[in-house]
Amino acid sequence: MTFARFDGPTDAPVVVLSNSLGTTLEMWEPQLPALSERFGVLRYDHPGHGGGHDDTPVRSVEGLARGVLKLLDQRGFERVSFCGLSLGGAVGMWLAMHEPERIDRLVLACTSARFGLRENWLARAATVREDGVEAVADAVSQLWFTQRTHREQPALVAAYRAMMVSADSEGYAGCCEALGDWDPGEELAAIRAPALVLAGSEDPATPPAQGETIASRIPGARLSVLEGAGHLANVEEPAEFNRLLLDHLTAQSSLEVR
Repeated sequence: MTFARFDGPTDAPVVVLSNSLGTTLEMWEPQLPALSERFGVLRYDHPGHGGGHDDTPVRSVEGLARGVLKLLDQRGFERVSFCGLSLGGAVGMWLAMHEPERIDRLVLACTSARFGLRENWLARAATVREDGVEAVADAVSQLWFTQRTHREQPALVAAYRAMMVSADSEGYAGCCEALGDWDPGEELAAIRAPALVLAGSEDPATPPAQGETIASRIPGARLSVLEGAGHLANVEEPAEFNRLLLDHLTAQSSLEVR
């Protein structure tokens, strides 16, 4: 069973927060105070991450998304808003394409319609299976935060590196394979949920150009770039991230998303 945590009022609209590869649901702590005043906030861990260590590894974005649907059904949530970062963004796109009646509003942060070459993800998966997540931790953590954060907040960087290496090797590798196969192409045009795409101006993993591609394919989608943010933009620039997130989630109609 997918490990999840619910915060906020039980009678409010629900927003689901979906993590980046290598992180746990704790990555959304900077968003909880702002969101939980007005929303029920459902966070969950991908298989092999955090409290999801006992989950069966999943090797496709569709499989990860179907796990979310099962979680929503278990909780009795018929329709939710969804905010996903990186891998979580891919899950959100799949849900909005294939289960549109379940998604109210959509926020896609620091994510992509194609996460680089499939062979590179397969190579990372093989490395992790052979040598553990520790083998890729230094290289990946360099992508998560800007050099400024590395210099000024080394304890924060170390904490997220520790979060990454706590992941189960097989679960992490399965998510790598899911990212390697992710390529929705023009299917993104099927998304009808009001969509906000967020990008970090200094994100080397999913730079703003990849956000522009997503926004150009989803009808009515809007792109906002967070200046000075790396890949984990919600952690590095939480105030601006929260402002944009709340503005989108509380907009009165889809006409406000242009």
